[in-house]
Amino acid sequence: MKTLHVNLLIIGGGPAGLAAAYGAYQAGERDILIVERDNRLGGILNQCIHNGFGLHRFKEELSGPEYAQRYIDMLKDTSVKVLSDTMVLDLSSNKVATISSFENGLMKVEAKAVILAMGCRERSRGAISTPGDRVAGIYTAGAAQKYCNIDGYLVGKRIVILGSGDIGLIMARRMTLEGAKVLADVELCPYSNGLARNIAQCLNDFDIPLYLSYTVTDIIADKDHKRVSKVVISKVDEKRNPIPGSEISFDCDTLLLSVGLIPENELSKKAGVRLDRRTKGAIVKDNLETSIEGIFACGNVLQVHDLVDNVSAEGEKAGRSAAEYIKEGEKVSATVSSLPGEGLGYLCPQILRKEGSEENVDLFFRVRTPLKQSVLEVYGDGKLLKRIPKIRLVPSEMESVRLKRSELAGLKEVSVVAKEVTR
Repeated sequence: MKTLHVNLLIIGGGPAGLAAAYGAYQAGERDILIVERDNRLGGILNQCIHNGFGLHRFKEELSGPEYAQRYIDMLKDTSVKVLSDTMVLDLSSNKVATISSFENGLMKVEAKAVILAMGCRERSRGAISTPGDRVAGIYTAGAAQKYCNIDGYLVGKRIVILGSGDIGLIMARRMTLEGAKVLADVELCPYSNGLARNIAQCLNDFDIPLYLSYTVTDIIADKDHKRVSKVVISKVDEKRNPIPGSEISFDCDTLLLSVGLIPENELSKKAGVRLDRRTKGAIVKDNLETSIEGIFACGNVLQVHDLVDNVSAEGEKAGRSAAEYIKEGEKVSATVSSLPGEGLGYLCPQILRKEGSEENVDLFFRVRTPLKQSVLEVYGDGKLLKRIPKIRLVPSEMESVRLKRSELAGLKEVSVVAKEVTR
């Protein structure tokens, strides 16, 4: 079996992987290989033809393909190599990957450092145990997006969407623009899980009703038992149990699911990387290094982001960190644990180094439930370090707080708390 030797292997050629390659190259690393399973770079951005990307990174509004092309162009005249249409089958803790492609067959790649940038996948019907007939006409929102925007197929004409995540909201608008009738967007939670701008632009602007605290309780097939003919939704109580007698039926031919994303960490597990039960991504230090020395993680495989601009920033940081590791090796430093406190769903990174090349340390998180006028409190070993007032906090938007690395001296643990301000 042929073996390739590279300094830096990046698994995934989506926005995180592209940014990681750019960050590493800017930091001086020249021997970089991106392995991408699709036939082209860009990842999920290729099917996101709507605008709204790049406002932070490039200070202008771009579509998904345009955003991806910016990074592809930035790498065009560099030494970064790409193997597309290539699947990574295995990754070991000593940074050896087994890859396969039609063109090259089975090969191994031995690297000095690896960046995990595999992205995430959508939860399916089976993952959420939706009851009803098992028939055609049920798609994840992302699959419907690919069929529509890349393959040119309209998946249905009368559509119900379960879940108010951003992909579902965007597909509500997309299906409407293509001539379909979106009958309802149904959300289990008492609040939307999408960005406020997407609620306004994708539902409100097209008079699509949003049913909060509802879920799908039955899927009914047509008389030939081939395709969806009706979807039944029911209101849920505080424990998310359907309330009898609250059913609403929609005559439709399609159900789209936008019910959450799961980081693609199968390769991480094979390499022995420790995962966080909250994020489902890797446990990382503030330089984005995982529990395995020389293996780094970034983008949606680490934590599910709401903005691709943040994915790129994280990817570039992972690239710089990997380049530093290749050049200087592992640097031993005392560490501080970071733990999510009251009101937080998670906190990332989970390990903070007391010594590092960057002056500041950023902690990223999402709140569990929407909070109105509120405050973020950062504690070090139980002592209040800082208070940050916020007008509002919502689970759909990632937040961050910044600490100076000098503030970590003498600490064993840092935690962040989010709570509403009571008057």
